[in-house]
Formats: sequence, C-alpha cells, structure tokens
Amino acid sequence: MSTDLTAVPTPGGLRVLAVDDEAPALDELGFLLGRSPHVGRVALASDATEALRALQDEAFDVVALDIRMPGLDGLELARVLARFARPPAVVFVTAHEAYAVDAFAVDAAGYLLKPVDEDRLHALLDRLARQRPSAGPGGPSPTPEEGNLETIAVDLPGRTVLVHRREIAWVEAAGDYVRLHRRAGEGYLVRVPLGLLEERWAPHGFARIHRRFLVHLPDVTELRVLDGHATVLVGPTELPVSRRHLRDLREWLARAAPRSHR
Repeated sequence: MSTDLTAVPTPGGLRVLAVDDEAPALDELGFLLGRSPHVGRVALASDATEALRALQDEAFDVVALDIRMPGLDGLELARVLARFARPPAVVFVTAHEAYAVDAFAVDAAGYLLKPVDEDRLHALLDRLARQRPSAGPGGPSPTPEEGNLETIAVDLPGRTVLVHRREIAWVEAAGDYVRLHRRAGEGYLVRVPLGLLEERWAPHGFARIHRRFLVHLPDVTELRVLDGHATVLVGPTELPVSRRHLRDLREWLARAAPRSHR
C-alpha cells in the first residue's frame, strides 16, 4: 500500500506520489519532496500496481517515478496515466540517461537523474506549482475523476495485468472484493468496492441490477421474467435482477431497443 509521508498537509501545496521499487531511492526521493515548499503532501508507492491503487483513491498533481521497475515499468505507467480524465504531471527520476527521448514522447513534465539534485527538483516543482490550475484561495482541492477507474491493475503471479473498463461485461461482488468478468471469458478478482465501481462507471453504461451484480447495459441481450423472478442474459451468463432494479432496467431496455413497424 502507498505510504503517506505528510503528517500535516500544507494547504494549496502539490500532492505528489513517488514511485520506485528500490526502497532507499524511494525514501530519499520522499525526503527531498517533503523538503520542498511547493509540496503539500507526499505519498509513496513501491511499484506501478500500488501507484494505480493510490490513484484510484484520490487525485495527485504530480507522479514522480522511476523507469526501470519490475512488472509495469515507468513508461508504461505514464501511458496509463495519460488516459485519465485529469492526468497528473509525470516526472521521471531515473539513473539512466538513455530513456529521455522515450520519456518526453509520453509528455513527461520533467526528467531527473539519480542521485537527484535538490535544487533542480525544487525548480521543477516550482514550475509545476505555477502551471497547476488554481482552485482559488481557500477553494476546494480537485477530487478524483471518474476516469481514475478506467483501468484497474490486477496482481497475478509474476505479472500485473491492466484491465480496461471497456473490456468488462459484468461485475460480481465477492465480500470485500469484486470479480471483473471480461467478454473474452477470463475473470479477475480485485479489491475494489462494488459501490465505487457503480458510482464511477454509471456514466459509461453500467448499472446495478442486484445487490451483488453490476452490468454493462449494452451487453444485456435478453430480459426474462417468470413467476415474478427476473433475470438477464449477459453473453452466455444468466444473472438475477432484483425487484427494486427491475423497473429501471425495463425503462433502459425500452429506450435502447429499436422499434419494429408493421
């Protein structure tokens, strides 16, 4: 899990997420970030998976990350962040000069070599603080956008899989977890509340049909009602529809289905 280094956040300061798989380098970067007058909060993540989980929970203004990491590397993570509705600025912090061209090809806001020069880091943060859209004195901080759950990182043995919202046909609650069911067949168990997915994915065609199920409405091919019990077909799978959700589902299907004319 990500670690919050800031005991008392500085109002109006940049919220920075630092990502590095090497603990000494991550601690050093966190320390330097915490010394900057432009930073209000610092959180740490040891890999791309932890970073994506932190970004699902809240918005960060800046993500400072290494490039060479196991699993999803820094360049791949930057491409994922670029698809967010409100992408954070990406600053690469690496021991390798060779990736500079690739870094700026993904619109990096900065490229710092290890060991990090504190003056250069603070100058970069000063520029990013001045470029950041302001909410005004005393105004609210930006909140995470619905796009923050467009992609979900799934830990598997020896690898991390990125599952995109557009791949999902339906979602099933499983205690503190949910199982994401892809049209391609394979499902993934992830620790995300079903209610949060319902909230974030509703604008993208997902709706709750049961306390345990969330479906992508365009994937519903049939509604069946027999003896007061309703179900829907999502691909080859039949799922229950609770009474409280049946009316809304009927209305959506009535709007979506083309009418035949005699």
